[in-house]
Amino acid sequence: VQLQACGGGLVQAGGSLRLSCTASGHTFSRYTMAWFRQAPGKEREFVASISRSGRTSRYADSVKGRFTISRDNAKNTAYLQLNNLKPEDTAVYHCAVAFDYPREATMQGLGEYAYWGQGTQVTVSS
Repeated sequence: VQLQACGGGLVQAGGSLRLSCTASGHTFSRYTMAWFRQAPGKEREFVASISRSGRTSRYADSVKGRFTISRDNAKNTAYLQLNNLKPEDTAVYHCAVAFDYPREATMQGLGEYAYWGQGTQVTVSS
């Protein structure tokens, strides 16, 4: 499985970005997709995940109401819409794939994702 993430950048607080993650290797609908982030000096943390069908999603409390995860199985791509960004959202954002989990499962554990993208930097200035 290969993952390619893009869409990061530098924005002011209150701004928006949309991250994209394109996956290849197997049928995209077999992947549970997730986004994690890692700020300097901190551990990688869960942000959001979406089920294979796209009908179920899960969010970290810190991003609920501001971030939206989605997917387009026809385009082999998952998205993370980041709205009302805060300086504390500054991090490298990584997309991740879990393979052949139950169709409506949404996991938040690092160890449940076997494949990882290289990350895209999001910087929010105050």
